[in-house]
Amino acid sequence: MKLSFGMIFSIFLIIIFIAFAVYAIIKLIDMQHTIQIETFKNDLQGDLDAIWQSSGEYSQEFEYYLPNKIDSVCFDENNYMYFESEEILVGETIEHINVNAFCVDNIDGKVSMTLVKDYGEILVTITE
Repeated sequence: MKLSFGMIFSIFLIIIFIAFAVYAIIKLIDMQHTIQIETFKNDLQGDLDAIWQSSGEYSQEFEYYLPNKIDSVCFDENNYMYFESEEILVGETIEHINVNAFCVDNIDGKVSMTLVKDYGEILVTITE
């Protein structure tokens, strides 16, 4: 069975286009996960800043969204936040908090934590 050069070239181009489309979709999904993680960090720090600046007592549960690939959000005693998944993802220092080392599980893409500031305290405490 003879295939012309044009037919072989067309099949080759189709394979390249499909491969590029798959690569682009994977990169878009990866970008979406990165945006969700950055949004989580910004939202958490914004809520902490608002509570930290308020006077008086405060206690409220917040729900944040993260990609399902992240198993939990962890805090250490140095106010450093990181993400646990198949590997530990890089985190960053969170300001205005007073925490002991603990992790909050990511359940179906949602992380729930309570932010508490008692009267007379300077820093915000994060609890599960």
